Amino acid sequence: MTEKRQPRCGVVLVNTGSPAAPVPEAVRDYLSRFLSDPRIAPKTPAWPFILKSFILPRRSKASAARYASIWTEAGSPLAVAHAAIERKLQERFDAAGDAVVVKTAYSYSKPFFEDALRELAALGVGKIVVLPLFPQTAFSQAAGTVVDAVDAACAQSAWDGELVFIDGYGDDPGYIAALVDAIRAAGFDPAPESGHRLFLSYHSIPLADVEAGDDYPDQVARTNALLADELGIGADRWRAGFQSRFDKERSWVSPFSADVLERFACEDGGTLFFVCPNFAVDCLETLYDIPNELEPAYRRALREAGRNDAGDVFVYVPCLNDSPAHIDVLFNLLKRHL
Repeated sequence: MTEKRQPRCGVVLVNTGSPAAPVPEAVRDYLSRFLSDPRIAPKTPAWPFILKSFILPRRSKASAARYASIWTEAGSPLAVAHAAIERKLQERFDAAGDAVVVKTAYSYSKPFFEDALRELAALGVGKIVVLPLFPQTAFSQAAGTVVDAVDAACAQSAWDGELVFIDGYGDDPGYIAALVDAIRAAGFDPAPESGHRLFLSYHSIPLADVEAGDDYPDQVARTNALLADELGIGADRWRAGFQSRFDKERSWVSPFSADVLERFACEDGGTLFFVCPNFAVDCLETLYDIPNELEPAYRRALREAGRNDAGDVFVYVPCLNDSPAHIDVLFNLLKRHL
């Protein structure tokens, strides 16, 4: 953005967030915010006591070890990717001559949305476009949690400009094309004789949210159908499931990815391409859960089915992250709302 031009519009990219460091104290602080969110927490009066007395002491140490295993020299993979996306999008808007300034905000870690709003208001923007990086949205993600944070921040701010909220893009043609290209670039061959198969895994949500009207499963189904159609593969070549449920006390949207993978392993062999369309950037759920929980479940099922799993290749297709294709998707999506 040139110094001579006052920005007319702000863009805020929103995601869940990340602990400040892979240590128990920082993870406890992050989990405390996350699990205190009414959209996330179990609906029981005793939850604050349970959280403070049992959940946080136990989970903070275990989660810190998991975060430490994926941490990079630059920091949290999610935060590093977000910073790169913010920078590259800003460069795209500058090159296009758009008077736009891009910021990042998180739901459960700094910078929060109120921080981004304060900075943008100080710059004098008259319009803010909020883009949660959740292609498929849920009450416990963009459709609820982010909206709550945005509403609360705006209510406490004197800023009175125009606010635009982009609620999901799981059926956006550019997004679908970028995912298809990433899957193909990873080596996926749609020809039946290749033996290649596709697995699509999404973050699960409480079933109670669906019963209350959350259409997240329908969004997932649309994305799945579009991907299969663009790849030109039939129903026998792909499966989908849900991962990362928080607890076993509540009912969650299923089938669970681990269970579907085990059944898929018994049906056929060959190379399996694992994709997480609901995650815009790689994070704990992809960088840790897949190699340490989901891939082992698949290989264990292969062995139990009597096959030597050494010949069955498991390929994780990374999230779009800060790839040129992802920047194109987000830039074009945002341009339509400026």
